[in-house]
Formats: sequence, structure tokens, C-alpha cells
Amino acid sequence: MTEDVFKALADPTRRRILDELVERDGQTLFEICGRLVTKHGLGLSRQAISQHLAVLEAAGLVVTRRQGRYKFHDLNTRPLELIVTRWLRPDPPEGTS
Repeated sequence: MTEDVFKALADPTRRRILDELVERDGQTLFEICGRLVTKHGLGLSRQAISQHLAVLEAAGLVVTRRQGRYKFHDLNTRPLELIVTRWLRPDPPEGTS
């Protein structure tokens, strides 16, 4: 699972997608494509963005939900929290370092 998260984060386009979901969660593919074009100048096809979203979803960083004929993408920060806490240790009590 950790490897999937690092793989997903390695790509700058996927990081931009996550940035957009941080700014406004619950976007459709159409909305994400539009924001990537207008804010970042990324003219990728919807299919390419969809493939990036699939990688993010496989890593658990994006979850989807359907409402009617729309599919919404939401950010899930739990995999990032697990990575961060993996290497963090509480400070040792004073005098025990």
C-alpha cells in the first residue's frame, strides 16, 4: 500500500489533481479537467486525467461516489497520515535520550 502512495505522489500531474481536491473536494472528472487547464495550463485528455485518478484511487488517496449519473472524486488523506506517522516517534522522556 505504501508503495502505491509513493508511486501516485511521484507524478506532478497527480499532485496537481490532489491540490485541486484540497482546494475543492467532490469534483467530477469534467471539473478536474477544467481546473487543470485553466489554473495549470495542462491540456491533457479526459482519458489521461481519468487514468491519473485511477492511480490515485488505487493508492487510496482519492475515493469516488456516484450521485445519479455523476461520479465525484474526494480526497482521502488517511494514507498520507499513515506514512507520516510511520516514522514519527513521540519525544523520549527527558533524560532518556
